[in-house]
Amino acid sequence: MKTRFVLIETSHAGNVGGVARAMKVMGFDDLVLVRPRWANVLRREETIQRASGANDVLANTRIVETLDEALEGMSHLCATAMTPRDFGPSTTSPREHFAALTAPERQATQHEAGVAFLFGSERFGMANEDVYRCHVCLRIPTNAQFGSLNLAAAVQLIAYDWRMALGGFDDTPSPAVSPVANAADAAMVGGLLQHWEQALVAVDFLDPAAPKKLLPRLNQLLNRAQLAPEEIHILRGVAKAMLQTAERAKR
Repeated sequence: MKTRFVLIETSHAGNVGGVARAMKVMGFDDLVLVRPRWANVLRREETIQRASGANDVLANTRIVETLDEALEGMSHLCATAMTPRDFGPSTTSPREHFAALTAPERQATQHEAGVAFLFGSERFGMANEDVYRCHVCLRIPTNAQFGSLNLAAAVQLIAYDWRMALGGFDDTPSPAVSPVANAADAAMVGGLLQHWEQALVAVDFLDPAAPKKLLPRLNQLLNRAQLAPEEIHILRGVAKAMLQTAERAKR
């Protein structure tokens, strides 16, 4: 399954190298950095030293300005956070979620375009709005009196559990699963949410000055629905019709 690790606003160059090393050990190489502190972070000496030979992962790493760019092509988004959000996705342990995500009955009915693991900055973690976009919030079980994990260590644990859920490094091929439906990726879901926000404002259902938690709740509803691209098009058609009707009513 296509897998991507996304680091948001990482401030320490050494952590980027450590993450690259952790990923390569587990056989992953798709790393994206969103607005890192250092524009030249991939070339900094500390980064290269901490990578300890994972230079191919660094060479493949992309730096982007927006989370939308980082999530292009991904359909299942996993936030990582110590503190659950009131209006965010459900919080669970990595192993529990990975077992459900790779269960044969799920794979027989839902094909994921790609899975992305999102990690926030070392100091502040993930922003609420980024967590709200995700399907699940992963919380690594730790000592209740001392749960602080280094970024690279957290990536190593997630990467290990995910690799094991995918079958480890056994060379024996697993039985092929024929996907029944392809899930819409994060960009399509985000575009639908923006379209519906415009439509709901146009019909006076949503007050843009006081949106409260409507949009995060709608985002979670769409994530749970696991919409196919064709279904995204239908809902965008509904939003378009709402906007056109609202425009005619103003004439």
